Amino acid sequence: MADLQEEFSPTAEAGALDQALVPPDPVPDPTDPATATAPGPETVRCASPADRARALLAAHPVADGYSGLPWALRELPWHDFETGDSGLEGDVPRLRAGRVGAQFWSVHVPDGPSGDRTVRTTLEQIDLVKHVVATHSDDLRLARNASETADARNCGRIATLIGPARGAALGDSLGTLRALHSLGLCVVTLCGTSWAGEGGLTPFGEEVVREMNRLGVLADLSGASEVTARRVLAVSKAPVVFMRSGARALYDHPANLSDGLLAAVGAAKGLVLVPLAVGRTGPTVRTVADHLDHVRRVAGPECVGISGTHDTLEPHPEGLADPSGHPRLIAELVERGWPEADVALLTWGNVQRALRGADFTARATRERRSASTATIDRLDG
Repeated sequence: MADLQEEFSPTAEAGALDQALVPPDPVPDPTDPATATAPGPETVRCASPADRARALLAAHPVADGYSGLPWALRELPWHDFETGDSGLEGDVPRLRAGRVGAQFWSVHVPDGPSGDRTVRTTLEQIDLVKHVVATHSDDLRLARNASETADARNCGRIATLIGPARGAALGDSLGTLRALHSLGLCVVTLCGTSWAGEGGLTPFGEEVVREMNRLGVLADLSGASEVTARRVLAVSKAPVVFMRSGARALYDHPANLSDGLLAAVGAAKGLVLVPLAVGRTGPTVRTVADHLDHVRRVAGPECVGISGTHDTLEPHPEGLADPSGHPRLIAELVERGWPEADVALLTWGNVQRALRGADFTARATRERRSASTATIDRLDG
């Protein structure tokens, strides 16, 4: 079963698909001052970095790779997500101020629950995400793939993607993976399982990756050992993502990536989403920008993105305490000389490419491979 996907090269084909299916920018709404007064290219080039950042974000909003909202909402006795009068960092007003066009809502279960409790708590968080999105349908819309993400943006909604979930939430079962995917799960974090540990992927772990490819679920390698990450890069036919990783050359955090691994991610056309987290990328806008610079230089401009990590326990750099700080970060990159095309990839284009790559791989794989009936007992003993 492991070799049924070997006959096609989705990286190249998905790259071609990226060029063909990039959605046009939405038609400016004359009733929206942010788009109605957006400056043209010549004006943008002559404007200040802050003005250029706002103009770029109006055209290319942020696809935020990680929000802890589901667990934060679960823990709050009361919240007002719509007006911002609550203890949330990523409520609607701040998301709008930060020009967030899409956001991955993590359904990670904190360390503690195990086994069936992890599965149950993950299901409860997915249910909560759907309830919150339905309650705030004027601002949010559920999305599962690149097309639905672009549709939500073009309708003036913030695309809400479910995931990542902990690998433990699969309960060592491919059937559970399929069930979670049917509920909208888009991303699974592989580390922290018996089949994706310090020693690399087990045979069952490789089958999990192949089944994720068949479904269109992205593999998140944040926190994975380097040997596991390199094996997943070799096995996966879809782009892999690091949802919360910076550059180890700048800050020696266990979740940050060595230059060798960054280069491997670039060669595989994966995606590194740099977190706005003091413990991983430093205490200021400049230190975060240093990580973005480094990942862009080593992995390539098409392999870097942003993870807000808001509404988590992570302290945030000064000026980036909530999503409304995104324009400050983009202004810093503009001032450093980032081309507008690279900024557009960073904020929106690279996440779209990864989602399109996962969808392309899933459609191609399903023509060659049926749902796997493998079990961990049979493959790993």
